[in-house]
Amino acid sequence: MGHALCVCSRGTVIIDNKRYLFIQKLGEGGFSYVDLVEGLHDGHFYALKRILCHEQQDREDAQREADMHRLFHHPNILRLVAYCLRERDAKHEAWLLLPFFKRGTLWAEIERLKDKGSFLTEDEILRLLLGICRGLEAIHAKGYAHRDLKPTNILLGDEGQPVLMDLGSMNQACIHVEGSRQALTLQDWAAQRCTISYRAPELFSVQSHCVIDERTDVWSLGCVLYAMMFGEGPYDMVFQKGDSVALAVQNQLSIPQSPRHSPALRQLLASMMTVDPQQRPHIPLLLSQLEALQPSAPGQHTTQI
Repeated sequence: MGHALCVCSRGTVIIDNKRYLFIQKLGEGGFSYVDLVEGLHDGHFYALKRILCHEQQDREDAQREADMHRLFHHPNILRLVAYCLRERDAKHEAWLLLPFFKRGTLWAEIERLKDKGSFLTEDEILRLLLGICRGLEAIHAKGYAHRDLKPTNILLGDEGQPVLMDLGSMNQACIHVEGSRQALTLQDWAAQRCTISYRAPELFSVQSHCVIDERTDVWSLGCVLYAMMFGEGPYDMVFQKGDSVALAVQNQLSIPQSPRHSPALRQLLASMMTVDPQQRPHIPLLLSQLEALQPSAPGQHTTQI
């Protein structure tokens, strides 16, 4: 990533007494922007996520996202380099300084391969899935759930290792719903914070008395696995055609046949996409199955689940 830099021609920002040079815009969402910046103290590239905060709740949400990052020091979860709140003309911006991953997201990799008429191999899928599961295991072990797992929220490191990002939708793993008002509040929250085509069935119509747990992430993980296997999420086309995703997820997923995939991988996907959350496996069980499925070294036997 060679850039001809001129300090005088581009803006610089100071975060934690370190100066960063603006290079280019990387992307933007509803109320946030991501810029590529270079640390003038170390020559490294970083992603600067700027969240526009229109009210106090926005500032609290941004602070919470930063706090979620700080909970983890894990190779499969994006670390936070620095955080600050800036005020400009009575407007607030929350700045999260994050490592920059030049390979981009898992979705970008899926799209790149699809453009060439290709797909991830099963060995590649299994390695990626293992890293994603280890990241989720760390999140669940601290009593939280990610709640917005999808291929665009998974970065790829230089060695191809998956790194979970966008922790802004994380909340407590186990939610005891007691009454219709709480159920509707949770349902509305999920509609805003959990991407529709990766959202677990139990979040579309939250029951008045139930327990929502971290296995919403397992459903989303199944959708990610499906996207790695087939080049698109299982409900992406349902959403794009304007049909009801809420209705579609209530039926057991039909998995296309493909000679690229082993029966064991298909079985793993089917278990994640179980509509009844109480029948869906937890991450530790999936991890043990995945570790048994990992590509073996030459001369070793591969265990099947």
